[in-house]
Amino acid sequence: MDYKKAQKLPDAPGVYFFLDKRKKILYIGKATSLQDRVKSYFAGDLIETRGPLLVKMIEEAHKIEYKETASVLEALLLEADLIKKFRPAYNTKEKDDKSFLCVVITKEDFPQILTIRKKDLSARTGLAEVYGPFTSGSQLKEALKIIRKIFPYRDEKCKLNSKRPCFNYSIGLCPGTCIGAIDKHCYAIRIRRIKLFLSGNIKKLTSDLEKDMKSLAKEHKFEAAKILRDKIYALNHVQDVALIKDDNLRAGSILDAFRIESYDIAHMGGKNMVGVMVVLSGGMLDKSAYRKFKIRGFENANDPGALKEMLSRRLNHPEWPMANLIVVDGGVAQINVMNQALKERGVSIPVLSVVKDDKHKAKGLLGDVAFGAKYKKEILLSNVEAHRFAIGYHKKLRNKNFLR
Repeated sequence: MDYKKAQKLPDAPGVYFFLDKRKKILYIGKATSLQDRVKSYFAGDLIETRGPLLVKMIEEAHKIEYKETASVLEALLLEADLIKKFRPAYNTKEKDDKSFLCVVITKEDFPQILTIRKKDLSARTGLAEVYGPFTSGSQLKEALKIIRKIFPYRDEKCKLNSKRPCFNYSIGLCPGTCIGAIDKHCYAIRIRRIKLFLSGNIKKLTSDLEKDMKSLAKEHKFEAAKILRDKIYALNHVQDVALIKDDNLRAGSILDAFRIESYDIAHMGGKNMVGVMVVLSGGMLDKSAYRKFKIRGFENANDPGALKEMLSRRLNHPEWPMANLIVVDGGVAQINVMNQALKERGVSIPVLSVVKDDKHKAKGLLGDVAFGAKYKKEILLSNVEAHRFAIGYHKKLRNKNFLR
């Protein structure tokens, strides 16, 4: 065994290989730090921590090779791809690989992406692609959470030709295949991108997205180009997500913080309308993300129209993190104009409205009430804060004679 090489491995994520004298791969593993992980195989307590099987593998091993990756996530995907390709003896001996999870893509017009145990694959029909097996089911599920936030997809809970959207659509994890919100061609493009991801080819995926983004910009389709730019940004920050180290799984805050944007309008008898956006991120008020708007399109009272103008202007800023939920004051009219503004930009975000009594106290929610119940405390907090912020902004401008 080339122990010196083991000491010189980089302190970076990647995949490592133990080879025998004939250069046959004995074992493939993934690591947050190649250096630390491979060093652990030469610790004195290996038999207690990893068992006699891997001790035997170390005795047979003659050489260590490795492939560095840009992120821990890429290491997870590459490990599964290489194990499937080479089927190293000690990977299959260490644990019955029939119990490992695989990711499958179904063969249909709007494919589902599912996880299935390897032992159950033979009983399933209508599968177009199979990825894996993955040695860690928990890590695989974390990886799928990440990709689904970047590229929402259909699963078994999304029933086609439904009258109501599935729950995952309401939280931005399904593109709306259930209600016909995405066509076959656009969904096929999304599936191709997910296939690149699952193959571990994130560089190619990012490159393709960049080409598409530039083409859209040349065609002056700036909103669509900005959406792709956000996806590229998320992919380039996947390395911020720790999936492997000490099996302590946690998603990076850049992808996981649930963001609520709450909008409200203030005016004096219909004159000099202003609007505000307040933000809750991860359940906390994020005052650095608050925004103020002077309403330009209306001289008289038109709360729904003012809300639509405000959201449309907000969507001109893709550099601001996208919301997971939008909250407004009012009723069906307010929900409808917000949904219309989102639809015009090709954006899918659930909208809820807080209904008030004659004393301006919250008495209920409109929209997807079941979804709203999960975040009721945060919704009401953001709504009250938006009202306070809007009134304060209007008074400040009026007192300073900024409004005419």
